Amino acid sequence: MRRSSIRSLAGGAAGITAGVIGGIALTSVSAAGPTRHADTAAFIDAAHVPPALTLGGEPLRLRYAIVCPPRDDGLACDGAGSVYLRAGTSGPFTEYPLNRGEDSADGRYFVDVPRGIAGAREGFSYYAVLRDERTGASVTVPSGGADAPQRSRPLKRPALVRLGSHVFGNVREPSARVAFAHWGSGPADVGLAGTRDLGFTGPSSFDVEQDGTADILDSVNERVLRWSAAGRSESVPLGEPAELADLAAADDGGFDVLEPQGVLKHFRRDGARQWSQKLSDRTWAKLARGRSGPVVLEQPSEEWMPVAADGAPLTRAEQAHAAHAARGLANGHELLVDRIGASELRVAELHDGAQLHSWRITSETPLGEVQLAESRGNGIVVVTHVYTDARDEFEVLLLQGGGLASRFAVASSSWTETAPLARFRLARGALYRLRTTPEGAFVDRFDLEVPQ
Repeated sequence: MRRSSIRSLAGGAAGITAGVIGGIALTSVSAAGPTRHADTAAFIDAAHVPPALTLGGEPLRLRYAIVCPPRDDGLACDGAGSVYLRAGTSGPFTEYPLNRGEDSADGRYFVDVPRGIAGAREGFSYYAVLRDERTGASVTVPSGGADAPQRSRPLKRPALVRLGSHVFGNVREPSARVAFAHWGSGPADVGLAGTRDLGFTGPSSFDVEQDGTADILDSVNERVLRWSAAGRSESVPLGEPAELADLAAADDGGFDVLEPQGVLKHFRRDGARQWSQKLSDRTWAKLARGRSGPVVLEQPSEEWMPVAADGAPLTRAEQAHAAHAARGLANGHELLVDRIGASELRVAELHDGAQLHSWRITSETPLGEVQLAESRGNGIVVVTHVYTDARDEFEVLLLQGGGLASRFAVASSSWTETAPLARFRLARGALYRLRTTPEGAFVDRFDLEVPQ
């Protein structure tokens, strides 16, 4: 059996920023993100966990990990750079050089945000330009720079949610099973690859359409399997591998497939590829529906970046300049999710930039990646990973303005690998989960028993 290790999914802000600051292990590095020059030795990449939601009075230190080739004398990469900060969202930026900490030999640098900026009523915005002093290679984080900087907002009047210590083993059973396929290559089967020693790969991702149709990305068989709400199944051949890719059903009846190498592909309803677009930044292979097209969670800035609008792909420059920290919701609002260490989540629902509701969620059991954060009626559904060295599960939280309306645990074990942030979907007012066992792959539905 093979599944994502608990520790590998325990980092990040809204996603799974693995190894940033505490030990550099940049994952999903693709040609979409880092700067390369004709001299292949001139390479630079970076990692950063942005403080999207802050509490008044807390000291703020912006940390960056810089990755570039070692110097000729064998010492570590000679990194440097500056962070450009301003209070609010308008006006000029002020340059602050990066400081070298005691661990700068490992590529880690920082800037302490001045109190006057950190305590600004509307928060602050910033971007960084990082460089390799030896080769001159540089990278801007986020890639949109001054035109699309990162923004940090104060968390205003949050409802405090104390989860306490998680009790493992008390998981909720699904309300219904909406799709199932045995392993194989037949018309109604789902593909399986790998070995017991090296681990197995199977369906990479899934989605649920507005009419209840469940779509599974059958990566091994290079197709999408679809189950209608009435239980009828069909196969849509894609003719291309899509291992560890994420899937989203498109409004035109087709599919968007986001590959971890940094490419988004749009397929028509019959499986024919309509277009393919390279991303301007690396991605966690996390794909979602935006207001005018697909958006992806990119790194290292952990922003949501639109890749297409009104059916047409955006250029890489257009993507970079349109990225933003808040995710657009189905109810027309926006959502910010910030993971603080391994014991706290901060969540804020925004409308026209103003906070409508906010929550500060603390846990005595470590919290890992956020798999899902979506609106449902007048509340927010959050699915996060809880773990210890020995066990792990998913915690489903139903948040409403006054605090926590409901919660339950869901089993996390899966027999094969999937895309890292693709196990859950919220559709038609219910939560859906993709899971695999030695018998096959299935999609389950969990009804959410909170008034909408």
